[in-house]
Amino acid sequence: MDINELKDKKIAILLSGGVDSSVVVYEFARLGLHPDCFYIKIGPEEEEEWDCSSEEDLEMATAVAAKYGCRLQVVDCHQEYWNQVTKYTMDKVRAGFTPNPDVMCNRLIKFGAFDEKMGHLYDLIATGHYAQTEWIDGKKWLTTSPDPVKDQTDFLAQLYDWQLKKALFPIGHYQKGEVRAIAEREHLVNAKRKDSQGICFLGKINYNDYIRRYLGENPGEVIDIDTGKVLGKHKGLWFHTIGQRHGLGFGGGPWNVIKKDIPNNILYVTKGYEPVKVQRKDFCFHDFNMLTPTGIDHNGQLPEKITFKIRHTPEYHPATLLYIGEGRYQVQSEDMIQGVAPGQFCVIYDEQHHRCFGSGEITLL
Repeated sequence: MDINELKDKKIAILLSGGVDSSVVVYEFARLGLHPDCFYIKIGPEEEEEWDCSSEEDLEMATAVAAKYGCRLQVVDCHQEYWNQVTKYTMDKVRAGFTPNPDVMCNRLIKFGAFDEKMGHLYDLIATGHYAQTEWIDGKKWLTTSPDPVKDQTDFLAQLYDWQLKKALFPIGHYQKGEVRAIAEREHLVNAKRKDSQGICFLGKINYNDYIRRYLGENPGEVIDIDTGKVLGKHKGLWFHTIGQRHGLGFGGGPWNVIKKDIPNNILYVTKGYEPVKVQRKDFCFHDFNMLTPTGIDHNGQLPEKITFKIRHTPEYHPATLLYIGEGRYQVQSEDMIQGVAPGQFCVIYDEQHHRCFGSGEITLL
């Protein structure tokens, strides 16, 4: 971070209580800056039943802000989360798709509802994401972290362009081990705290329990697509995703989810460890969100040769991209991709998987 570029800016730090955002506060403090810190409350609706780690998170955030002389304010975005992110999630799973609530939380809450509640007062919003931004040819781009395992550009690829302009990722140039080392050297209260896993607000709550809470169960048949044999019952198509191999509970496997018949409430599976039937090279995506608009018509915003990912993994897959009209693109991957599911986000990068162009929602051919 350049002190000359920051000293006249009004900066907000989103402090979660985890080690990453805590080191963000240190990074500012070592420059002599003490931005306002905010803890966003988005916890479960029935906190007495679904006890998550929010109380401990807030204690950690409070301690870190105090250590560096920063003001900490709690911002309640609970209602916005449940009205927007939970609705998005339930609408998608009810329709048989595979949503990503964390992606939408960044767009709708961390860089959305929070900014609105603050009256768009802050020039920059700093978070502990493992990502970077660069100014290239006068435009601000989202670029990848040097830590391929921790890189979180995929979770940020649905930000609006105006949100990206406000985004600041002060630890994005570090490896995770370096961040831990800084936290321990500076004796941060959460230096040895484990990273959070799963969806940002669920804490220890099982994702299927979260779905069951709002959609209940809807049993239907599970059928071996190769033989037509009925293997048993599922409790609801929304508890499963294409490519899933674990947690199906049938003997003689492994079994892989290959297809959902939504109208007839049937789950189709196939047998094998790496069955070709759950792999594919070609698929489409629509409603592409361009992080950095190029000013070119939609049929030309993206290059033909790209790399991509469809889930949070270190791997980037090379592919050819074709625009097929009406806001839809076809991905022709060089690799066979396991578990391509409608509703997932396909995140598009340049050939060097350095610049992130954005992401679109997957549909099958």
